Amino acid sequence: MSAPDTLRDGNASTRIADGLREAILRGEYLPGDRIIQEDLSARYGGSRIPVREALRQLESDGLVRLVANTGAWVASLSMAECSEVYQTRERLEPLLLRFSAEHLTTETLATLDRLAHQMEDAPGVEEFLELDRRFHFATYDSFHTHTLGPLVTRLWNTTQPYRRAYTTLVGSRNRRIFHDEHHMLVTALYDGDLELAEQILALHIRRTRLHLERHPELFDPTTPPH
Repeated sequence: MSAPDTLRDGNASTRIADGLREAILRGEYLPGDRIIQEDLSARYGGSRIPVREALRQLESDGLVRLVANTGAWVASLSMAECSEVYQTRERLEPLLLRFSAEHLTTETLATLDRLAHQMEDAPGVEEFLELDRRFHFATYDSFHTHTLGPLVTRLWNTTQPYRRAYTTLVGSRNRRIFHDEHHMLVTALYDGDLELAEQILALHIRRTRLHLERHPELFDPTTPPH
């Protein structure tokens, strides 16, 4: 393949991966849905090669499961797997927050405060989820980590559909609690109390896990073949 062909396929695979990633995170594809490569080619443009490369990228992101000689599916988790991912997040994200928190600027703290208020006024689940993701990653992105940051991003990706389900299920009392936790986290970061910030974050993640564990009906016991 010539250099221009390689560049063109590389650009196409990135475009396809970006488009499909956003579609999965928005809930257009559900956990366990089969992904038809021809449909991706028709939707985003590109031949079989960049489509396959895009799917490999999304597999590394934790969003797609590829089965050799069989096909591609949107990644799904059993309840036990989701619980394990959340328990991992409970332990890793406070550490990532500590790495980043010392480098947060006044401007970033103001952004966090604004996002926390915007989440309270979000008109729907998708708007809330987008703001919530921006909020938490803004607390993490002030310091580059070689392994921890990419791993946390992957864990977030794999749990996105279940965060959507959780957000849809919770009542007004629990919504009030996680808004309060966002504001408490911002206050702890403003105060430079990193130990308290870590504790609030771990509790915030733990509460979501415990709620999800009360709803086994959210988890499809059937999974694509391995």
